[in-house]
Amino acid sequence: MIITISGAPGTGTSTLARSLSTELKLRWVNSGNLFRKIAAEKNISVKDMNRLAEKGPEVDYLVDDAQRTLAKDGSGGVFEGRLSGHLLTADLKVLLKADLRTRAERISRREAKLIEDAMAETRAREESEARRYKMYYNIDINDYSAYDLVVDSGRFDEAGTLAIVMAAVRGRGCQ
Repeated sequence: MIITISGAPGTGTSTLARSLSTELKLRWVNSGNLFRKIAAEKNISVKDMNRLAEKGPEVDYLVDDAQRTLAKDGSGGVFEGRLSGHLLTADLKVLLKADLRTRAERISRREAKLIEDAMAETRAREESEARRYKMYYNIDINDYSAYDLVVDSGRFDEAGTLAIVMAAVRGRGCQ
């Protein structure tokens, strides 16, 4: 079974993916961890890797290829990544969304920064990613049609979001 979890920063994708992988006894594949692993293999910092990603699609393609390879190995898993739902064939594709303020509050708590700073940084990051995804993949990040389930994680707590997704897993006969 393959489940993808996608969403903007602060929507709770990591929290949900971790919980789902535990609940379903599936491995958790996090595209951010793949990104960091590739940076380490190249012997460069994550910051330098981000700079490379902004200059061209090669870094994004490396992460995508790593995800695709893992998805095809037959082990299944919960694949977490901004574009995982667009790039992978899956039994269930989930998108988490929440308003900018809610996400900025979560990010500010997690990263110990001011909400206003988190909002500005998040907005800038999303605008940059939206341009890159459109240019490199022809994906409109605001088009939710690739997903089987869209959950507003700002309206539910962690347990509620997990319960909704688990109901979808059962409903799709994925369990």
